[in-house]
Amino acid sequence: MSDAVLHITGARPNFPKAAPVVAALGGRGVEQVLVHTGQHYDDRMSEVFFRELRLPRPDINLGVGSGTQAGQTAAIMVALEEVMLERRPAMVVVYGDVNSTVAAALVAAKLMIPVAHVEAGLRSFDPSMPEEVNRVVTDRLSDVLLATSPDAIAHLAHEGVPADRIHLVGNPMIDTLLSARDRFTPDAAATLGLPDEPYAVGTLHRPGNVDDPADVAALVAAVHAVADQVRVVLPLHPRGRGRLEAAGLLDHPGVSVTDPLGYLDFMGLVDGARLVVTDSGGVQEETTVLGVPCLTLRPNTERPVTITHGTNRLVTREGLADEVAAALAAGRPQTWPVPPLWDGHAGERIADVLVAELRARG
Repeated sequence: MSDAVLHITGARPNFPKAAPVVAALGGRGVEQVLVHTGQHYDDRMSEVFFRELRLPRPDINLGVGSGTQAGQTAAIMVALEEVMLERRPAMVVVYGDVNSTVAAALVAAKLMIPVAHVEAGLRSFDPSMPEEVNRVVTDRLSDVLLATSPDAIAHLAHEGVPADRIHLVGNPMIDTLLSARDRFTPDAAATLGLPDEPYAVGTLHRPGNVDDPADVAALVAAVHAVADQVRVVLPLHPRGRGRLEAAGLLDHPGVSVTDPLGYLDFMGLVDGARLVVTDSGGVQEETTVLGVPCLTLRPNTERPVTITHGTNRLVTREGLADEVAAALAAGRPQTWPVPPLWDGHAGERIADVLVAELRARG
C-alpha cells in the first residue's frame, strides 16, 4: 500500500468541494492522486472547473461518460477497481452525493481501503432522490465522516456512527466561493448579452421537476409566471433541456436560456441576481453566503441549515410566483446569518483530520 490519498471527482458539484482539500493537503506535503471519472465530460460541466478553480490536472481520467444510474455507477466501479488495485492508496476521499461518490466508496470498502466522505450526513429523507441513496450508502461505508453542519452530525449519530469518526469541519465549497469571489465575472449578465435590467437566475434539473411531462408543463407555467415579474436567466443543464423547450419554455419573452456556465461566469451571474430559483443543493449553499434570496423548488432539502442560517426557502410550483413577488419587494438582505465554520477554512480543517488519520493508521 502506498502513502497516497486518492481523490475521486466526477461531476460539476465535486470540483469546488475538492479544490480546497487538495490544496490544503498539498501544503502539508501529502502525496495525492486526483481521479476524474468523467461522469460529467462536457467542457462546461467539467474541464472548465479545473482551469478556473486552479485544481491540478487529473492524474487519471476514466472517461466513463453518461448512462443509466446502474450502468454509470457500474462502469465507474469497474474502472476504479483497476485504479485502486494498481495504486493501493492509503485512503480514498470522496465528495458529495453523485454516482462517482458511491461507486468509489463501494470499491474502496471491498478492497479494505479507508474512505473519507466530505459532506457526510446530509439527508433529505426522500428515497426517491438518487442522491439520497448515494449519501446514505456512502456514509455507511466511510471510515472518516466530514460534516458541513451540525444537523449532519445529528443524522450520523442517530444512524449509529461512532462519534470519533465524525468531524464538523465546515463547507469546503464555501472556501472556493470566498477565495474566487474577486474573480467572479463582473456584470456577467451583460457578458452573456442579456438586457440591462434586473433578473433572476434559475437552475432546474431534478427528476421531480423535469422528467414527467405533467411536471414539466407545470414548471414551465411557473417559470413564465416569474418572468411576468422579472427576467429569468436559465443556464440549462443538458438533463431536461429538451423537454423544457418542447413544453414552451422559450415562448415567454422574459425567459433567457444559456448553455451551462463555468464557475466564474455562473457565480458572477448569481451574485448579481435579485433572487435565485433552484432545485440544486450547492446553489442553496452559495446563495446562503452571498446573501442572494433563494427559492428552492423542492418539497425538501438535505441542507436545512441554509434555511435556518441563510437566505433559502422551500417553495412549490403553485406558490412560486407569490414567493418571487415577496422576495422582489423585500430586496436583498443587508445582513443574514451564515452557518458555523462556513468561513473559508474548511479545507484546512479537513486536511488536519486526514493527516491525523493517516498517521494513526501508520
